[in-house]
Amino acid sequence: MTLSEEARERLADLVELQPTKNSELQERWGLESGSEVHQYLESELKDYYYRDDNSLIRANKDAAELVDVEPGVVDDEGEGTPAAIRVPELQQQVFSVVAGPDEDSESVVSVLQKLRAEYDIDPEAGDVRSALQSLRRKGVVEVVYRTVPTFRLTVERDSVEVSVAE
Repeated sequence: MTLSEEARERLADLVELQPTKNSELQERWGLESGSEVHQYLESELKDYYYRDDNSLIRANKDAAELVDVEPGVVDDEGEGTPAAIRVPELQQQVFSVVAGPDEDSESVVSVLQKLRAEYDIDPEAGDVRSALQSLRRKGVVEVVYRTVPTFRLTVERDSVEVSVAE
């Protein structure tokens, strides 16, 4: 299957962001809906992706080799904890401020306040929540359910190399 330049670029995004969801690809690709993402995946990239047991979108081995892009998550010798992740800038910033694995978990609002103080940015709470959930899917953040869902790292901050995906 020969891919257009746009399809190659979008496949590279999929490899880089995996595991991912329609909404993340929708944002990256500038599409109107998750349905458009699904249609694009099925019509242009069906030979290069699959959905895992949690319905997250992942690129297959052929995709990573075809586009020569580092996967979004590099497993540390099958231990389940990634050694490296490539994420959008907001996710990198969230990773750097969210509570560590030995600290009390914190709410989305608490993480948002830390981002404001540390980076002088003011993202929407929904964007912070989305960043935390994406980091959870990548295996570096966990949710602790209290009165409201709270978050903390599952790994020591310096044990994972975090790079910003461009």
